[in-house]
Amino acid sequence: MSRWNLAWLIGIPCVAMLGLTLSYSAPPREKDKDYEMVRLLVDVLDEVDRNYVRELDPDAKRKLVEDMINGGLDHLDPHSSFMNPKEYKAFNTQSKGKFGGIGIQISTDRGSGQLQVISPMPGTPAYKAGIRAGDIITKIDGKATDNLRLSDAVELIQGDKGQKITLTVIHEGSKEAVDIEMARDIIDVQTVMGDLRMPDNPEEWDWIIDKENKIAYIRLIAFNENTTADLKRTLDQLKKDGVKGIVLDLRHNPGGLLQSAVEISNLFLTEGRIVSTKGRNQKERIYDASADKGLMVPAKDYPLVILVNKFSASASEIVSACLQDHKRAVIIGERSYGKGSVQNILKLENDNSAVKLTTASYWRPSGKNIHRFPDAKDTDEWGVKPTPGFEVPLKDEERVDYLVYRRDRDIVQGKPGSPPVKPKLDKNGKEKKEFVDRVLEKAKEYLRGEINKAGAQAPTIPEIPEAANG
Repeated sequence: MSRWNLAWLIGIPCVAMLGLTLSYSAPPREKDKDYEMVRLLVDVLDEVDRNYVRELDPDAKRKLVEDMINGGLDHLDPHSSFMNPKEYKAFNTQSKGKFGGIGIQISTDRGSGQLQVISPMPGTPAYKAGIRAGDIITKIDGKATDNLRLSDAVELIQGDKGQKITLTVIHEGSKEAVDIEMARDIIDVQTVMGDLRMPDNPEEWDWIIDKENKIAYIRLIAFNENTTADLKRTLDQLKKDGVKGIVLDLRHNPGGLLQSAVEISNLFLTEGRIVSTKGRNQKERIYDASADKGLMVPAKDYPLVILVNKFSASASEIVSACLQDHKRAVIIGERSYGKGSVQNILKLENDNSAVKLTTASYWRPSGKNIHRFPDAKDTDEWGVKPTPGFEVPLKDEERVDYLVYRRDRDIVQGKPGSPPVKPKLDKNGKEKKEFVDRVLEKAKEYLRGEINKAGAQAPTIPEIPEAANG
């Protein structure tokens, strides 16, 4: 093998990762086996470099190694993966909940393949400049968006605060493209949302979904570094406004930071276990509630419902399992996803890339399992089940209708004066009937009953049978 070949092989993160498994305290025979595995990898890559049908440039070689790493990690479990510098940067942005950009949600139109604006985010440069929901983006700083991947479009749109950017767009109902220039700013990713925005100020949510009974609706779409502070600020205001019941919607919430889940659970508790984590090379970590962090207490004054579905995972399950085990909340909807594993971010290449590796599992306060293993059956213990009597099974068609309904309610047309949203039509050209969210309706029905109970007694949460406690 040439020195040049060896140099690029040794420099790649895969070898660095495998090298970390070598320990000076390990027996010589074990170290020999580790060296043999590293040597095998080097030999395979050398054969590819010398004999593959076409010569690989440095980028292709790097991609090959990254694919080999991820292929191996994927066989460990679906939640472990290698993040290259680009992916690692995006991961950090997502976790922090802030990035430099213009504040639009975009997608690729399924029919035309064109890049389209789902909605501008209120108060952002795009919103102020006049970008509207439904706009077709034909160019980004003069670069045509034809056949541009969504991830590449996002990368072009994001940038440092103050940098100018020009989008060429075609407004809905128009045939003429217009150039809209704006300056990028720091965009805060909103993870705490309501059902509808205030009509006179789209930057604010109308948190009260039932005015007569003062029932609040709060939707968490992720758990990042800002979620706890944003939720606490909302709950503080609701408490001042005399809220009498709360719906916490965790449907379609994939999770996020463990610490955020712990802090949010504590807002509804003053004592007791929140969650514990257990790993092979680490001591069991126990997270208990602190009395001084309990906000929506006592429970009798703030009955709580949590909505979950089959896509509620990880941190969502920590919160719902914790508050269910402490009988602090009624869980309504469908059984959750069942992700009870903890991933640590292990930095590589001078903090430029990282491996996300499953290092522990977490357990509910009752000590029961949340994780759904590959061979798990429906009768096994995993995930978070709705409180008995509060399951709302949905058909796939109804799930799709809900997603469309939810997306439509989140759409903001643009700055004041933008054309109103056109009514949705069915296949016969008639205006569609408004979707009824049966899960949310059941939550409101339960809370109304608790609020109307004479004497303001503590909410009566049905007992969860021992065998059914998921």
